[in-house]
Amino acid sequence: MSAEADRRFMALAIALGARGLGQVWPNPAVGCVIVRGDCIVGRGWTRPGGRPHAETVALAQAGAAARGATAYVSLEPCAHHGQTPPCAEALIAAGVARVVSALEDPDPRVGGRGHAMLRAAGIAVDVGEGGEAAERLQHGFLSRVRSGRPMLTLKLAASLDGRIATAAGESRWITGPEARHMVHHLRASHDAVMIGAGTARADDPLLTVRGMGMVRQPVRIVAARTLDLPLTGALARSAHEAPLWLLHGPLADPARRAAWEAAGAGLIEVAETEHGLDMAGALAALGARGLTRVFCEGGGLLAAALLGAGLADDLALFHVGLALGADGRPAAAAMGLAALADAPRFRLVDSRPVGVDLYSLWTRG
Repeated sequence: MSAEADRRFMALAIALGARGLGQVWPNPAVGCVIVRGDCIVGRGWTRPGGRPHAETVALAQAGAAARGATAYVSLEPCAHHGQTPPCAEALIAAGVARVVSALEDPDPRVGGRGHAMLRAAGIAVDVGEGGEAAERLQHGFLSRVRSGRPMLTLKLAASLDGRIATAAGESRWITGPEARHMVHHLRASHDAVMIGAGTARADDPLLTVRGMGMVRQPVRIVAARTLDLPLTGALARSAHEAPLWLLHGPLADPARRAAWEAAGAGLIEVAETEHGLDMAGALAALGARGLTRVFCEGGGLLAAALLGAGLADDLALFHVGLALGADGRPAAAAMGLAALADAPRFRLVDSRPVGVDLYSLWTRG
């Protein structure tokens, strides 16, 4: 297979894997393409809930045509027995001649063993094609394995002068319908949607993905130090229909804890700092529960806490063609920065118009 063919088929495997984002946690969103000659005989991606794995789906589609074929996989095939047999064993049994994988899996249960199993069976293995794109796709899974926390995308919808609401708190709707529709797509590609208690009280949001036929709704998360949230609001009413987790401090009223548990919410106690909840500890707790990708929709206090602690990995910005002035509510609250060198820096990944608004995606570093 030529280098150009390897690039093309791996790009397809990575694109297929992206279809599983938000649906497969705690598993990685993997894509697989099986090629014989110049013909694709099987393709698959990890299905909702994390099973079956991409390789299993692609091999089932390929059938006998997998013998002697090349399998392109966006992450090293698993080598451990979990709820399903190892994908490395499935590839060996199918008789593939070559496996091209974009990345070695850092999960200690795999960590090169999948590639070693394939090589021991006489299968040619090449690692690294499409590695940069695969790292981007697997950012959340890799973050949870390597650092114990999910990756976090901070979404901000702001005026040209960086305001998210008027001085009176009016923000609906600061963006146009196309941008709001795109936000649902972004929610759908994450395992969880997170807001602060102030936003929950002010907006009474539902935080679900609507109009897309979701198999698995994202977890709704509210950072509410004292659990001072309305028990009659949209989140409480829907707690039995879509998962709702509340991050709270150790001093939250026991009566409110009991009331929210009775409503169907999951409670996660988090240590406090002088500025509020320890968000690094909160993300570690979410990672321990299997989350790999969190989409944070603010508001300003939570945005500042995440930015200040270096916990925002991506910024999804929607800039709106209006100005609200200095008395409007800022996209991020005060961060206490003394010098530009202390400010978190991001680099531009994508920028495009969405209806009447401008969308840009930035990543840390």
